Amino acid sequence: MNQTPTLKKQLRFLTTVAMLLIGVEFINLLSVNSLNHFGLVPRDVSSLPFLFTAPFVHGTPQHLIANLIPLLLFMWLALQWGTRTFWLVTLSVCLIGGLGVWCFGRSAVHIGASGMVYGFFGFLLIAGFRSRKIPYIVISVLVALLYGGLLGGLLPTREFISFEYHIFGFIGGIIAAWAWGK
Repeated sequence: MNQTPTLKKQLRFLTTVAMLLIGVEFINLLSVNSLNHFGLVPRDVSSLPFLFTAPFVHGTPQHLIANLIPLLLFMWLALQWGTRTFWLVTLSVCLIGGLGVWCFGRSAVHIGASGMVYGFFGFLLIAGFRSRKIPYIVISVLVALLYGGLLGGLLPTREFISFEYHIFGFIGGIIAAWAWGK
């Protein structure tokens, strides 16, 4: 069953995600970035399990803050497709984004939730039109109008920003929209 959770449940879930990310950043800050080793290192087999931890670790509080608001907003919007679809999208973005970085990324430690942000962004851009339902189309149009500037983040701009996570997360979101956006 793919029910949409109540607003109260959605807000409780998003608060939990925010507290988890802030807690991890606090521990990382206190331990002088010792959690960064849970990041994804391309083509290093030992880092493959970190597909699931890399999005939780951020290099600085500013890095977390830059990801937190769009992540929570996009997660909330994706929840409107229902719980089952939300988790399928989340898993797709995490796996496709992470594996894309692992296979094709630059040799560096890739961390942060921006791959997830771009994945949910890609899903939200396409899924409304795949659904052919007016409320979802409105979400897609609003996301495109208000956050279309994120597309610039798909290009390499700074050496320390993982544009690879942006690209492969975005691709994961588009694939998820195609598969589960109806």
